[in-house]
Amino acid sequence: MSQFDMTGKVAVITGSTRGIGKAIAEEMAENGARVVISSRKQDACDEVAAELNARFGEGTAIAVAANISTKEALQNLVDESRKVFGRIDVLVCNAASNPYYGPMAGIADDQFRKILDNNIVANHWLISMVAPEMIERKDGSIIIISSIGGIRGSEVIGAYAISKAADMQLARNLAREYGRHNVRVNCIAPGLIRTDFARALWEDPETLKASTANAALKRIGEAHEIAGAAVFLGSPASTFLTGQTIVVDGGQTI
Repeated sequence: MSQFDMTGKVAVITGSTRGIGKAIAEEMAENGARVVISSRKQDACDEVAAELNARFGEGTAIAVAANISTKEALQNLVDESRKVFGRIDVLVCNAASNPYYGPMAGIADDQFRKILDNNIVANHWLISMVAPEMIERKDGSIIIISSIGGIRGSEVIGAYAISKAADMQLARNLAREYGRHNVRVNCIAPGLIRTDFARALWEDPETLKASTANAALKRIGEAHEIAGAAVFLGSPASTFLTGQTIVVDGGQTI
């Protein structure tokens, strides 16, 4: 397992108090990383950080709340992470928004803007804040959690899908820019995962059946099944991989 060892690495993970983000934080800590837990509410961050410190040893995790919609909050997240851990080796842009479910014709302007700002622009901001130290050190891994929505059409989450397609292109662009400095940028595109974020797609048994009917594995995924791909991208196991989107969807898109 040496290639997947993250001992000595510091990972900042947004949206990491539940769902996919929390699973990634747990798995990275399991593999030796120190992790920064972040979401909008400090008490939720404190709870997860305390849980990880109890499991993996004091000093494994810290909690820094941040609203991804503001530059100031993201800069504070970066500053506090560096203050405590001294560096950031891995950045996982996981936090995202989707305030609308339905046809594109019905989405309000402020809802569309929130999706684009939180799912694309905020990632650009945060990456721009973290990348300089990675470039200087000539080592780093940036991971954006996208979605299979970004490679398929949708009748109900169209704006979200647009934002996730843009995240894949953001990774490709930045992989080109940062590659000469040995900094890698990749995406993970999960399929349907049992999280609160995707509850509308799985809570009703009939909806879940329809949502998984075309998947090769014929089932919904679990958050921990995305975390393994994140550890791969954050560890030495993926040092020759950049600009890619790893689809983890139980065979939904094939």
